[in-house]
Amino acid sequence: MGRLVCRVVSVGVNHATAADGTRIWYDVHGAGETLLLVHGQSLDHEMWEGVYEDLAEHHRVVRVDLRGTGGSDAPLDRAYSMELLARDVLAVLDDLGAGRAHVYGFSMGGKVAQTLASIAPERVGALVLGATAPGGEHEVERPRHASLALRKASGEEGRALIGPLFYTPEWAEANPEAVTRVLPRNPLRAQRRHYEASLKHDGWDLLPRIQAPTLVVHGEDDELTPVANAELLAGRIPGAELLSLPGARHGYLHEAAPKATEAVLSFLARHPL
Repeated sequence: MGRLVCRVVSVGVNHATAADGTRIWYDVHGAGETLLLVHGQSLDHEMWEGVYEDLAEHHRVVRVDLRGTGGSDAPLDRAYSMELLARDVLAVLDDLGAGRAHVYGFSMGGKVAQTLASIAPERVGALVLGATAPGGEHEVERPRHASLALRKASGEEGRALIGPLFYTPEWAEANPEAVTRVLPRNPLRAQRRHYEASLKHDGWDLLPRIQAPTLVVHGEDDELTPVANAELLAGRIPGAELLSLPGARHGYLHEAAPKATEAVLSFLARHPL
């Protein structure tokens, strides 16, 4: 049988080619040191709306769609893993001709970023890990209702379940477009590939090998990825700094945007490529 690939439609003209031929979509904004943004599970580059613009005032910001999302191919004939996704990100850096880049990974994208920093330390400048976890038996599990919400994340039911996990109700009501951008829109089978890859990831032994200066950012009221995971990461990665945002949920990067973005920019300025 031939290779099964689902092509996801999106606007964009930049594609890198991964080792297995999968086309990985990316776009570029701004100028300066390269900053690669890696989105969360079954999301895409649009989740960075309202954040990347401020980052691009100081950096060459690269938004990438991981395989199975947005404008990238969605091959469905093999399991996904954090290493596979990290090597897709390396293909983007190669396509750009970027020897090194800062990396900002959010949620599952943070697991991809951890993996990238451990398997290709020479390619990563500073590392920002947002609302993420180490995986494996050490990861602090989310409550059951949050896990159920992830499984029903599509459509209006998903909006009602996922929205309050990302944002406070008042902020979500005032910013409905932000809620829309954090709902999965990729094919269900690709969503399953992402879910399984995140579930199987165990980065505990990788974390002490990370050489990149690291900032861990987390909302204190996050139920999708409990904040205790941030404390584990910051304690496990040599020299890592931790920023906990009171009152913020999983979507801290939007709802607490000024403080979170300023902290990221300050951290990157202190650790140039």
